[in-house]
Amino acid sequence: MKQRIITAVVAAALFVPIVFYGGLPFVLLSYFLATIGLYELLKMKNLSIFTVHGFLATLFLWVILFPKQYDHVMNTFYYTKTELAIAFVLLLLAYTVITKNRFTFEDGAFSVLSAVYVGMGFYFFMEARDAGLVYIFYSLFIMWATDSGAYFIGKAAGKNKLWPEISPNKTIEGSLGGVVCALIVGVLFALFSDFNASLIEILGITVVLSIFGQIGDLVESAFKRHFNVKDSGKILPGHGGILDRFDSLLFVWPLLHFFHLWSNL
Repeated sequence: MKQRIITAVVAAALFVPIVFYGGLPFVLLSYFLATIGLYELLKMKNLSIFTVHGFLATLFLWVILFPKQYDHVMNTFYYTKTELAIAFVLLLLAYTVITKNRFTFEDGAFSVLSAVYVGMGFYFFMEARDAGLVYIFYSLFIMWATDSGAYFIGKAAGKNKLWPEISPNKTIEGSLGGVVCALIVGVLFALFSDFNASLIEILGITVVLSIFGQIGDLVESAFKRHFNVKDSGKILPGHGGILDRFDSLLFVWPLLHFFHLWSNL
């Protein structure tokens, strides 16, 4: 526990000022976190990021992450993000031939989906920050409330397993308790923030985000169970890896964007 607290304090001291400042430092932070996340995911399948295919997967990730506010830079290359993404997929497929199937189609598909999975989450992390700090805080607090509520209520009253094949300690009662705790946070944000949505809309969005955040956590648990690893990485002592800390949010941030909470529902 002591190690977890120290890591959390140090991480907050490093990252919170950058999140508040925003701009290019925040973009670089997002790129750094996403790249570490891709490294962790590839490592689970014994694929090194320090290889030709790892380099291609990383470039693919960086293209996905490229922020909308810097589109003018992308336009100087006369290619869209979609066109560049297709080029990287073709290069990975060609690499299976060059390596005589030592790097397989399955490896290529895993690399592409890994880049998309990590990239889409952190891309919308940047989108949320660009829209305003309140959306970052909203997403973080509802997921902290969900995780804490699920843990404590599950421990106190949990009897029915939620998904024992993937995460044997999670219970249905804990999951529902996490949603209830998230709703309390949602009410506070609805009352004291400047969201362009009604209380009912905020509560509905909060329920969906809380549920899908838990699904994101289960997805990461499924990865680790499938590849027989305890944590995605060791970069955060006491907490595991980047994916261990951001698994729920990788689902929440894209959905937060799809609800267009910072425009008009």
